[in-house]
Amino acid sequence: MNGGRPGRLILLCGLPGAGKTTLAKRLADQIPAIRLCPDEWLTRLGIDLHEAEPRDRLEGLFRQQSEDLVRLGVSVILEFGFWARAERDEMRLRARALGAAVELHYLAVHTDGLWRRLEARNKQRVPGVAVISRNMIEQWAEAFDAPHPGEFALFDNPCGRRGALGDVPL
Repeated sequence: MNGGRPGRLILLCGLPGAGKTTLAKRLADQIPAIRLCPDEWLTRLGIDLHEAEPRDRLEGLFRQQSEDLVRLGVSVILEFGFWARAERDEMRLRARALGAAVELHYLAVHTDGLWRRLEARNKQRVPGVAVISRNMIEQWAEAFDAPHPGEFALFDNPCGRRGALGDVPL
């Protein structure tokens, strides 16, 4: 237990290729924190990363698990992407109900930059990393609801670390 205090919940917001996992790994070492990354778990379970139903179920379990861990004083990083404002609000309010601090890190990368990163990643054919097409990233970018500056005021500042906007150099 963290002196009887709840842990901290950290939400990583951004599209595929923005650097969420890179940042999560760095933060997990710094804080320390538990990382919950759906892509890694789905891969280990042999499930296609593009299948929505298993991903939704796994993310639901991670939401419950993160609440339990935060309640016990553990800091947790969720790498879901949090594309919708409603998702970010829900997790912030759930963590606040536990008395926990909540951070939002938004990794803002323009579609062209995402595509360059994803194209390079696609060529590497790394096991457990989904191949993503330019068309997919463009469609997802249109569906993505990026946080607005006023939304950041609803979250806590990073604990002794750099700010939330675009905070991962890659």
